[in-house]
Amino acid sequence: MELLKKTILGMQLLFVAFGALVLVPYLTGMSPSIALFTAGLGTLIYHFVTKKVIPIFIASSFAFIAPIIVSMKTYGPAATMGSLMLSGIVFIIFAIIIKYKGVNIIDKYLPPIVIGPVIMVIGLKLAPVAINMAKSLDGSGKINNTALIISSVSLLTTIIVVLKGKKWLSLIPILSGIIVGYITSIFLGAIDFNKLINAPWFSIPWVDAIKNNQWALPEFNINSILLIVPVAIAPALEHIGDIFAISNVVGKDFTKEPGLHRSLTGDGIATSLAGFLGGPPCTTYTEVTGAVALLKIYDASLLRIAAVFSICLAFFGKLSAFLSSIPVPVMGGIMILLFGMIASIGIQTLIREKLDISQPRNLVIIAVILVFGIGDMVIGTETINISGIGLAGIAGMLLNIILPQTKQETK
Repeated sequence: MELLKKTILGMQLLFVAFGALVLVPYLTGMSPSIALFTAGLGTLIYHFVTKKVIPIFIASSFAFIAPIIVSMKTYGPAATMGSLMLSGIVFIIFAIIIKYKGVNIIDKYLPPIVIGPVIMVIGLKLAPVAINMAKSLDGSGKINNTALIISSVSLLTTIIVVLKGKKWLSLIPILSGIIVGYITSIFLGAIDFNKLINAPWFSIPWVDAIKNNQWALPEFNINSILLIVPVAIAPALEHIGDIFAISNVVGKDFTKEPGLHRSLTGDGIATSLAGFLGGPPCTTYTEVTGAVALLKIYDASLLRIAAVFSICLAFFGKLSAFLSSIPVPVMGGIMILLFGMIASIGIQTLIREKLDISQPRNLVIIAVILVFGIGDMVIGTETINISGIGLAGIAGMLLNIILPQTKQETK
């Protein structure tokens, strides 16, 4: 019974990650099946490196979408795979700095006045994604009344189960929202079963990827490297913010044990391996962290169960097609709640540290981080740039260093 319970909870977490996980390869011309495999394998590697204690799921990173598209079209899959392999080194460089300079370097450059608003940005920046998923059948943002009904039913079901669910039901609010939303979608005729019917039972992802020019043995092209590798700075900073967020959720300081250097190393190795195998770079998944916060179940083994299912889905076409048949608004309604919970964790960080946000210095730092992050301020060229969460984090760090502290803060 305990194994069945864990299996259901683990599958529930994979459902949360599935949409974003496969969207990145769809947008970049990579293989969604390989992305499922590298997400699962990368998560298992991450858990091994971090001593199996951090309840994190890692998968396809949105930060790399633009450079991957350009690289695939201009330099081809071989050069793109090589560059994605090298992007993992950026995470490892961050890890080495923290390992030898100590985690106190993070406390110095990313204190609560910076990390709190950054966590808020992580959740709020994704708000438009959730809304677009909720109000349209294809996630484009075009308002559709059927989509609004489906997303509302999914959201309300999840909220009701969170507030009123008893025993087993209280553990599966997200799965409950998906089931009720899926049934509603069937009645409203919003599900296309043709892909599910035509999907093969079993397939080898790399065979199809080679046929579709989605994968080749990695090569190293300097132009592709300069295009892709610098982008890894942004998800590396986002990773740090997510580790602070999950630490706040669980009530344990994962930056010290097993250590932020281990967490970054695990993500870096997973990203490099994903690049070699033909999958998108890996990053920590905010929506899964939100689900963990909602469920209040901090067992990291559930994420490993989700990882194993992700690997299996890469080879079993019918199962993958079934998950793909879940209408976008079903997950959109649920994401509204999950992304909002991440933003609330950032607010909790400021409250817990008893920071006086009436102080002009604190107000300036918070304001700039929020606007740069949510407003998607960009510095750089069209293809090589720092924006969003990465830029917000850098701006917050610089302001924290430059702006003089008040007498109260220096005591």
